[in-house]
Amino acid sequence: MIGLALLCLVCAGVPAAVFFANLRAYRPPSPVDGASLPAVSVLIPARDEAHGIAAAVRAVLASRGVEFEVVVMDDGSTDGTDTIVQRLAKEDARVRLERAPALPGGWNGKQHACWALAQVARYPVLCFVDADVRLEPECVARMAGFLAEGKNGLVSGFPRQVTETFLEWMLLPLIHFVLLGFLPMGRMRAGTEPGFAAGCGQFLMVEREAYFACGGHSGIKLTMHDGLRLPRLFREHGSRTDLADITGLASCRMYTSAGQVWSGLAKNATEGIAAPARIVPLSAVLVLGQVLPFVGLLWTIGAGCYMAYRFHFAFSWDFARPWLASLLLLTIFGCSLMTWSVRFAAAKRFKQDWRSALLHPLGICLLLGVQWYALVRKVFNRPVSWRNRAYAER
Repeated sequence: MIGLALLCLVCAGVPAAVFFANLRAYRPPSPVDGASLPAVSVLIPARDEAHGIAAAVRAVLASRGVEFEVVVMDDGSTDGTDTIVQRLAKEDARVRLERAPALPGGWNGKQHACWALAQVARYPVLCFVDADVRLEPECVARMAGFLAEGKNGLVSGFPRQVTETFLEWMLLPLIHFVLLGFLPMGRMRAGTEPGFAAGCGQFLMVEREAYFACGGHSGIKLTMHDGLRLPRLFREHGSRTDLADITGLASCRMYTSAGQVWSGLAKNATEGIAAPARIVPLSAVLVLGQVLPFVGLLWTIGAGCYMAYRFHFAFSWDFARPWLASLLLLTIFGCSLMTWSVRFAAAKRFKQDWRSALLHPLGICLLLGVQWYALVRKVFNRPVSWRNRAYAER
């Protein structure tokens, strides 16, 4: 029992310590002098995005402090996405519509569209932005400054996630918990080790020469996890990568229903937490540090209320050694307090739903459910479907 308590304490305490250390290092990019910045090609892959492509493009057009163009790659849309972009291009010469070639075998649709975008981009900095992301006017310039200042080949950041439905606000805030709790940012910035690669596929800005030197999206043809795989590819070729907090500079409504959340998180899970070599140890760490202490807390509160009622507040710890009971209680409350402090700090900093922080252990259970579902699907060779395209599991 003592060993289990200490193990829970370690599994809760280490991620909490890493999180708060990272929170100081994970800062927004600084304001910059636009005159010193290279021009940026903002590249948006779009497949059936008629409901939001105009808002995405108009948000980019409001950018200031840097010269830019906006290129939208229509990837076989059937809902009129191309017509909307053509109309915007007539209104503003900085907008351009391109059409993706037919998807060849051995490619993921998004990676192929991004690779095609890179071929037609005109400027020395390439900024890949998903069609559901809305940029603030200073975002492009400040991230271009961040890219140049750190002599990085790639920089990325996680937009503020707009969440409305239950699974959205339960699961999506865990992105920051996993990122900042388990990635030592000091090690990431100290070198180019591929194991410390991280990024967000919703917003990736790269230096053009470094991008083509490592093969860019053609080097990650089959992946659905470009947020992880593209930074890793850059680092494998000796380029530095970095992360900035763009909570106040971009927002994204990634999914709009429970089904989309589950399928969207599961589609690339086996390239992250659900990788066969990682899922068992990571599941153990998360259960021990993030779930079990809360189970103990609920049990302790329930048992205390029952004993108070049953014995009229005359209950004592005679059934156990007092020091052991005290140790267990301190461990339970200590682990719970550390984890809640992390989640509520994240909720405040990244503008997340406080209900997700309060129900953290349930969110972890749901997250692990997605990961194990993805692994089982991979084992049984079930194809992944996204944007009306089916892909074999890697």
